Amino acid sequence: MGKLFGTDGVRGVVNTELTCELAFKLGRAGAYILARRYDCEQPRILIGKDTRASGDMLEAALAAGICSVGAQVISVGTIPTPAIAYLSRYYQTQAGVVISASHNPFEYNGIKFFNADGYKLPDEVEDEIEELILNDKLDNISCTKTAEVGVIQVIDNAALKYIDFLKSTVNISLEGMKIAVDCANGASYKVAPTVLEQLGADVVIIGGCPNGKNINYNCGSTHPEALQQFVLESKADAGLAFDGDADRLIAVDDKGELVDGDKILAICGIYLKEKGMLSKNTVVATIMSNLGLDVTLKKAG
Repeated sequence: MGKLFGTDGVRGVVNTELTCELAFKLGRAGAYILARRYDCEQPRILIGKDTRASGDMLEAALAAGICSVGAQVISVGTIPTPAIAYLSRYYQTQAGVVISASHNPFEYNGIKFFNADGYKLPDEVEDEIEELILNDKLDNISCTKTAEVGVIQVIDNAALKYIDFLKSTVNISLEGMKIAVDCANGASYKVAPTVLEQLGADVVIIGGCPNGKNINYNCGSTHPEALQQFVLESKADAGLAFDGDADRLIAVDDKGELVDGDKILAICGIYLKEKGMLSKNTVVATIMSNLGLDVTLKKAG
């Protein structure tokens, strides 16, 4: 990996490390490389973002770079990061981009590319993009003629497609349940409550009023104490806390106790095994999971 892309895209303090100029170059270089890899004259690239104030500015610069080499932009607005992975496939684009710095404060932002299948770009592709930018090779890319520049298509209802997909993955009703949700004043503030409500739950919300600067501020999965208190005060059956771009979650039970990722994996894995629904009798975890999860699952067979 080079100097621009980290483990999760390009991130930095806005207007200091992550500038409009860099966003433009990422759009231009990314679209050019993707067009070559997919042998496509006008690749279509999906863009979504979280609620940070800088998102509009960076999206405009990124989209300008993409359009400058003849690629098309599909803008889906504020939406969770996992939705970009799904919608990239749904709209059959050559790539998706999310503008977000995840759980970090609002001063930060980031640009992360997905491929056509909704997966993170391979390292070698990111290296090619970096090569163009860091070695000043963008000037060697011939400018698209005026008649061939890309256009931007805005899709206002893309979140509804993602909501429908999420509901299609389960066959349950949440009627009779009261669920507290902390949206971290981030990208989940519309999608998460809508999904739960449409599944029948009574939903109460904190962190659902983003103003561009309050994302992750004393709320969300990095500050679950706010949700713990809210669950008790609202007498909810459970609580769900997302981070700013809604790609991570921590849960709270009805007693206000935290239920972290390993516990959620154990609960879901054992439940599915008991129901005969656990594919290949296997739970897939990450390197962040601890020995306790391994021991618990082995005891459950």
